[in-house]
Amino acid sequence: MTGPITRDIRGLDPAQEDLTDVVGHVRAGGLIAYPTETVYGFGGACSAEGVAALRTLKPRVGDRPFLVLAADPADLAGLRWTAEARELASIFWPGALTLVLADPEGIFPPGIRSASGSVAVRVSPHPFVKALVAALGAAVTSTSANAPGRAPARSFHEVLDAARELRAGPELLAVNGGTLVPSEPSTIIDVSGGGLRIVREGSIPVERLRCALPEPHEH
Repeated sequence: MTGPITRDIRGLDPAQEDLTDVVGHVRAGGLIAYPTETVYGFGGACSAEGVAALRTLKPRVGDRPFLVLAADPADLAGLRWTAEARELASIFWPGALTLVLADPEGIFPPGIRSASGSVAVRVSPHPFVKALVAALGAAVTSTSANAPGRAPARSFHEVLDAARELRAGPELLAVNGGTLVPSEPSTIIDVSGGGLRIVREGSIPVERLRCALPEPHEH
């Protein structure tokens, strides 16, 4: 079986790279494996077709939705932004903070939009992610690059191991960003229902959030 397509960006400045091949792959319905500020992710277009392809590559338990990575909060203007969400984004984005926002107009398809009508979003500081979403002109989906039950990939070798285990072919374009610095996953804050709820504490400690806003409560 033919494996994934690969692209090496080690030692390069993604902002200066021609990402036409990666953008074209995503727009054609392909998937990508790419480095982020936490772990490698699998992702693709924020469309029903893109979600279906990602679910085929990496099956999900139940209807757990995929995360969205955007270039700027302005790209997520159609979601419901509370005052607290805007304040958190202004302080911690780009960064390892995931905000869960309401999507009352159904801007995103099921699989990204949860059954309760919310979407988990983040603006990543990783140079490749920033360059990709800017070149694509649209957000991309994200889920950790690993087979179910395995640890998220932090090196390109682990990405290829995951791709082999998931039997990925050329529908996956794997971007080699080298080995990532060990990091906690993103902190997830749900602001979709009014107020703030800590879904997961990660790279950004709750103490820092408490310095920015009235005390959030844990799930």
